[in-house]
Amino acid sequence: MNMSFYTGAVGAWQQQERMNVQANNIANVNNYGFKAERATFHHLMYGNVMGIDNEDLPRGTGTKMAKASVDFYNSNGYQDTGRTFDFAIVGNGFFALYDLETEEVSFTRDGAFMMASFEVPPDEDAEPEIDPITGEEIPPENTLEWRLSDNEGRCVLDRDGNFIVIDPQDRQAELDVGVFDYRIYDGMLHADSGRFIPIEKNGDLYMGTGEVKRGMIELSNVDLAQELSKVIESQRAYGYALRMVQTSDEIEQTINGLPN
Repeated sequence: MNMSFYTGAVGAWQQQERMNVQANNIANVNNYGFKAERATFHHLMYGNVMGIDNEDLPRGTGTKMAKASVDFYNSNGYQDTGRTFDFAIVGNGFFALYDLETEEVSFTRDGAFMMASFEVPPDEDAEPEIDPITGEEIPPENTLEWRLSDNEGRCVLDRDGNFIVIDPQDRQAELDVGVFDYRIYDGMLHADSGRFIPIEKNGDLYMGTGEVKRGMIELSNVDLAQELSKVIESQRAYGYALRMVQTSDEIEQTINGLPN
């Protein structure tokens, strides 16, 4: 099988991977705080061959999508919502979310939060009450606590890394929503459409410099027109790669059909 067949096949496969990235961006164009991904390509095995007049000519086996890096820096602005529990970060930084089930801390720019109730177990050192009639001990019960959370039940953390407790009788009270940041964003894992999980290369966590605005929310930074043009570009490249595979196959069949 000639090399052009493999080059075309790899090219088609990688253009499909690129379109998957673009499709995900388009699907999240209306999701608050979403950060678009950008496909980065690297060439595969590469070298030079001697051409006419002993001139070195490049020869490779195609390209591969190395990674989909997240664009944390561009922004499409903010939207005034007037909602009590909507927050936006103007500048650098993330909101921190704590998952009670997995104990995982993740970070997001999506500040569309809500007030949710959580059952809090009694203090281990709490003394049980005594029933005045029977004299028996009444074990302490769980109490209900209202916290700031996302729509999946993850608790938003304040500057000190504690849960943000809300007084349901005073919902307009000022809330100390924490802003956290990393010096290096490259390589952060995409937990879902709007959440990120840091890795070792991101460095140490520190307090972010971004300003928290209440009653506002950050829009997705996806440029829909740009993404659609990239999809068209990828589709054309995908078609060219498939045509290369077809042509290579036809050449191979022609060669195999030649008389010995």
